[in-house]
Amino acid sequence: MLELEHGFRIVDVYTRLTPGGEPSGGPREISPDRLEREMHQAGITRAVVFPRATPETSYVAANNGVARRSVDRPFVAFARINGSEEDGSTATSRLRNAVSSRKSFHTTPEDIEQYAYDDRFHGFVLDPATDGYPDPAVLDVLEDVGHPIIVSGGRNAPPARIAAAFLERSIPVVVSHFGGHPLDRDLMNEMIDLLETYDECYLETSFVRYRDVLERALLEHPDRVLFGSGAPDCHPDVAVMEILTLDVSEDKLWRAFSKNTCRVIEALAPDHD
Repeated sequence: MLELEHGFRIVDVYTRLTPGGEPSGGPREISPDRLEREMHQAGITRAVVFPRATPETSYVAANNGVARRSVDRPFVAFARINGSEEDGSTATSRLRNAVSSRKSFHTTPEDIEQYAYDDRFHGFVLDPATDGYPDPAVLDVLEDVGHPIIVSGGRNAPPARIAAAFLERSIPVVVSHFGGHPLDRDLMNEMIDLLETYDECYLETSFVRYRDVLERALLEHPDRVLFGSGAPDCHPDVAVMEILTLDVSEDKLWRAFSKNTCRVIEALAPDHD
């Protein structure tokens, strides 16, 4: 694809990086070098990167691999975490949560502290559908350290559940895919509605294919929308063009592409380039 020329400084909050040096054969894996080339092609200055979600797996090795491959590249590593609790929206799941305990692969409060004070990591990422939900002790430490957490939203982690699990706490929460993956317009609009209530909630744009939804969020909450490409599953050029073609002011594009994100994630600010 041709290199985009748009004049914006763009930072990306949602990019998956293969922990190994070469593609591992998983879903749409590409090498770190190719990912960096594609980012440059799209005019993306820096990007948050993290390993893909894998059920019932310790993420220590994968997180360390991503951190190593971020060195001397325009990548900002986030640590993927998991939890021992289920959805909690039914009586059965609440009972299971009450009697459950962490297994060896679950993230502990001590893990959160270690990641938080390791200068290689600048936040956390969680996919509740695959990773589960952190227990209260882990959430307490997440709140204490104050690093942003990216939470994958969608049909298996709807807005109401995300709100109950995370948004009542003082944690900057970036909800990926506008909370409606895959392509659930109703959930996306429900997540936008919640921005009125929760000041530390932000929405990330990857895989949001509805122009009206993106424009609504930028017009009603211009300070809460953060650009995410969804690379490597989506080419960064495509993700950038989807935002560039919205019918909103240039100021709102600047906010989505960089200003909002740099306020939430300091490591993406210009002085870190």
